[in-house]
Order: sequence, then C-alpha cells, then structure tokens
Amino acid sequence: MVQISNSGGTPRTTALRHPSELELKLFPETTFQPNHRQAHKINSNTQELRDCIQKTLNEWSAQISPELVREFPDVLECTVSHAIEKINPDEREEMKVSAKLFIVGSNSSSSTRNAVDMACSVLGVAHLDSVIIASPPIEDGVHLSLEHLQPYWEELEYLVQSKKIVAIGTSDLDKTQLEQLYQWAQVKPNSNQVNLASCCVMPPDLTAFAKQFDIQLLTHNDPKELLSEASFQEALQESIPDIQAHEWVPLWLLRYSVIVKSRGIIKSKGYILQAKRRGS
Repeated sequence: MVQISNSGGTPRTTALRHPSELELKLFPETTFQPNHRQAHKINSNTQELRDCIQKTLNEWSAQISPELVREFPDVLECTVSHAIEKINPDEREEMKVSAKLFIVGSNSSSSTRNAVDMACSVLGVAHLDSVIIASPPIEDGVHLSLEHLQPYWEELEYLVQSKKIVAIGTSDLDKTQLEQLYQWAQVKPNSNQVNLASCCVMPPDLTAFAKQFDIQLLTHNDPKELLSEASFQEALQESIPDIQAHEWVPLWLLRYSVIVKSRGIIKSKGYILQAKRRGS
C-alpha cells in the first residue's frame, strides 16, 4: 500500500498503478465558538464539508507533481500538512476528543476500525474519548433494525475493549431501537443524538428510557445525507480532472472535534474521508 502526503517534501511512490482507495484528511478553520456554530442553518454542515473537500483537494493537487496526478498509486492520501494540528501530549488530559462516524456507501463494518485508527493517527492520540455512529445507510422503505446496527456496534465494542475509545453512542434511534440495542449490546451506549429538525421536543418515552439507564440525550443538526455520492464526485472532478471521478464512491466520513474541557470551546475540528474505486 502506497501512501502519499504533502508533508513538506517530494512525495515518494513505488509500484504506481491505478488506485483503489482515496483517503482525505480535511481541515476547516482550527477554532470555533459554540454559539457561532449553533447559528448556522441545518445545511451548513453539508456546505462546510463540501468546502473542506474542495479546499483540501485544490491545495493538495497544486503541490504534487503532474505525473503523480496522472499515475495514481494504490492509495492516495490527500493531506494539507500545515492544517494538521496534533494534540500536545502534555495537554491531552485537558482535551476531550469526540467523533461522529458516518457510513456513506455499501461497506464492511471494518470501516469503523479504520476510521478510528486514522483519527487517532491524525491527532496523535492513543484513544478517542467518545465516538457516535450515525445510522448506517439502508434501502428506501426499509425500517432501521437492530440487525443493521449490530456489525458496526460490534466493531465499536472491540475498540472500547482495546482502549481505542472510551465511550460510544448512537444517533437518531427511537425508544424501541435504543432499547433493543441496549439489551443486546455488551458495551452499552452512553448517548443518543436526536435531530430536533424532525422532533421539536424529546419524545417522552425516549426521555424516560434514557433517564432510567443513564443514557445522555444530545441534539444535532446533521442532514440525513451529509455527503452524497454526486457531491463528492463533483468536488473530486473539479479539483483533479484526470481522476475519473465517476468511478469513485465515498465509503465513510468521520468528523472530529477537540474540546478544551475547562473552557467548553472547540479548539479544532476536522473531517477524514475514505473513498473507493468502483469494482475494486
């Protein structure tokens, strides 16, 4: 596996072939005030992500050799090094590192482990303090069931047992779904996000269940589809015309934030995305 990064030197490659995977480390501005973030409309998360993809690809493609763009290796790791902010080990205890994982395409549950490992590597930490997994994609007209969640939750449980994650949570589960997961899981969910765009107040049955089992209910404003295949391909094509963007599909997306515990502000925030060539 060949990895290429913009780390200040000339990229090195071996055995160049058409790639089967594309890894993007996407970094917006490094500091956010919570009140400013809450004022954004619901689609601001989608626009922010699209802007980050575009900016990262543009900067990365402008700094590598044209030959490399034409002759892709097995894995492209698109990183803008000056935007990476690893956590100082001396400050680690003062920071809370949280992440939300979105499974975008048809993919094995091993994506969960890959995403967490990559986030830890990017941030220079041994573990993430919390990871919330968004509901995995299902076919239209199909009701989300425990069976859809189980493979991904088992991966999260493994990561908790391996001390890569401290706490794990869910998103957009109703009372029945959350109860089924709680009863089945070995490592219990400690939180569940609720999208208040579709629910003005917390459902009473969900609130009662969460209180009984000490599950924290949080709110979020992520759209149902944070990153569409078409939007990703459009950004890819505009930035790297030779890549044949229509052949690529996003697999997973992880959004992380580093929060200063004592002050309650977001010190840094970023996205990590992995895409794959169709049929590879």
